[in-house]
Amino acid sequence: MLKIEELDKTFPGRTEPVVESFRLDVRRGEFVTLIGPSGCGKTTVLRMVAGLLEQSSGRIFVDGKPSVGPSRDKAVVFQHFNLLPWRTALTNVAYGLEIQGVPKEQRLETARKHLASVGLETHGGHYPGQMSGGQRQRVGIARALAIEPKLLLMDEPFGSLDALTREHLQGQLQRLCAERDLTVLFVTHSIDEAIYLSDRIVVMGVKPGRIIAEFPVTLRKPRGDYNFRAEPEYARIREEIWTLLDQQLVRADLAVS
Repeated sequence: MLKIEELDKTFPGRTEPVVESFRLDVRRGEFVTLIGPSGCGKTTVLRMVAGLLEQSSGRIFVDGKPSVGPSRDKAVVFQHFNLLPWRTALTNVAYGLEIQGVPKEQRLETARKHLASVGLETHGGHYPGQMSGGQRQRVGIARALAIEPKLLLMDEPFGSLDALTREHLQGQLQRLCAERDLTVLFVTHSIDEAIYLSDRIVVMGVKPGRIIAEFPVTLRKPRGDYNFRAEPEYARIREEIWTLLDQQLVRADLAVS
């Protein structure tokens, strides 16, 4: 579904690449999470895949076709909700369909369906300022899903939320992914979140950003239905990723000292 070949990114005025020789294949319906220290290039990779940032070299394919720039095949959910404050929840969800030229009644009906899928069927007339952070992020997810993308890109979408709201939305996201067989590339700093959501975790190193390890996660889904943190696999993966990230932080500190 998603194929990334030898992706490099060096920003103007810098000689050292932020991302170098990044290669990744994501299967249809797979949930893959990028995790790594701050500055390792996770968000840079995601923005290049989204078409919001041009790579210095390398190629990106979605569904077997070269992917250049934003397209309706890809939808992005950011940490900050990016909702239009003068639009209601319903018309925010319908916004992408409006841009695509979908007739008004059709796009509003689609928006209602997707609001209901995230538990906000009674909030369609609310403005962003009248909703909690968790509700606003659910509107953002519904807006992304409304265009029926082949690939969902999520950049720390729950990072600004409190712990209880975050775990609730993680559970909702896992349910939506299962129902729709979504292909997801997700960015987080949280090892726990990565294990909760992912089929595979990709660990990135620093200076330059690159893949240093991958961990398949075979814990039974939905993981919110049982204490997955009590499973030996959870403890093993968490410890191994923690050790790798700690080593990368030490390496980054030595590089600037």
